Amino acid sequence: MLSNRRFHLNRFFEEHALKAMLFTDLRNIRFLCGFTGTEGALLISPDNAWFLCDSRYTAQAAEEVQGVEIRECGAVRIETIAALTDEFGLDRIGFEAAHTTVTSFRRLSEKLNGIELIEVGATLDEIRIRKDHAETELLSEVATLSSRSLTAVLAEIKPGVREIDIALALELEMRRRGADAKAFDFIVASGERGAMPHGVASKKIIQAGELVTIDFGALKNGYHSDETVTIACGKPGLRAEEIHSIVKAAHDLAITAVRPGISCKDLDEVARGYIREKGYGDNFGHGLGHGLGLEIHEMPTLSPRSTAVLDEGMVITIEPGIYIPGFGGVRIEDTVVVTANGCDVITTADKQLLVL
Repeated sequence: MLSNRRFHLNRFFEEHALKAMLFTDLRNIRFLCGFTGTEGALLISPDNAWFLCDSRYTAQAAEEVQGVEIRECGAVRIETIAALTDEFGLDRIGFEAAHTTVTSFRRLSEKLNGIELIEVGATLDEIRIRKDHAETELLSEVATLSSRSLTAVLAEIKPGVREIDIALALELEMRRRGADAKAFDFIVASGERGAMPHGVASKKIIQAGELVTIDFGALKNGYHSDETVTIACGKPGLRAEEIHSIVKAAHDLAITAVRPGISCKDLDEVARGYIREKGYGDNFGHGLGHGLGLEIHEMPTLSPRSTAVLDEGMVITIEPGIYIPGFGGVRIEDTVVVTANGCDVITTADKQLLVL
């Protein structure tokens, strides 16, 4: 299975006339060979592949790495890379420009005498943009875990409770259900703080009648979930109900429009245009969504500036919102898998306006 993923590299070998590619970003390494540790490198040529690690990770690599020769390195990993370039004539090597520091590049240049180092830009991360069956299964599993965790803690969301207490209860429930960690710092934004799209949970005490936006996700087996609900802690006002209704309709329209071949820019406009028609265009400032997988934010980006086009196997979020300073806000988010004829929604928390 993992060896099939390395076929994604063929176009980079051809476009840049490369003899090999060097990976140091741990997410790309995990995707390409299965290693889950925190230190290592992967060198791949069209005919061979080597995983390089020190003695701390040799046993772990032997259990996890698939279809790749493991080479234990000494204190200076670059020396092993240099030896491989000499042994196999790898005189033109591509590297992950988006994940390589200036210091690391200088060290490579100094040690790899006579080797051309070719920058391969952020497009290299596109090797992960379409998920295979194993990945979508993992993403569905963690999404279900996360959604059910929220349902289990809904009773704890009530007037007099601090935002950070809700965030902690949700994280603990996820861990009890098998999550390795939370996917990111949860957003729990109540009342006027709901106008902050990234209003990370604070010590604010939730008041009766306030809307509460909760953006949450779990991490399991390297894969992330991402989902947002906006609920009412007691009877909401008419304006709050109106805004929630508009965002929910925009969310539903966008999900219905998801299909292979639609541009991410046009999909963004489906939701953005509806919100604009309802008079709140200036209150939706961020993009409609993003890719999801081994990172919480991956390609593609859904925004008015995006040049990407959806394809089968992509996993994206759909998360329109309205944010009104001095009043509050609403965001509703689901994660979907693009299928041949549309999409499957893999997050399952109720997106109707729950009144608790």
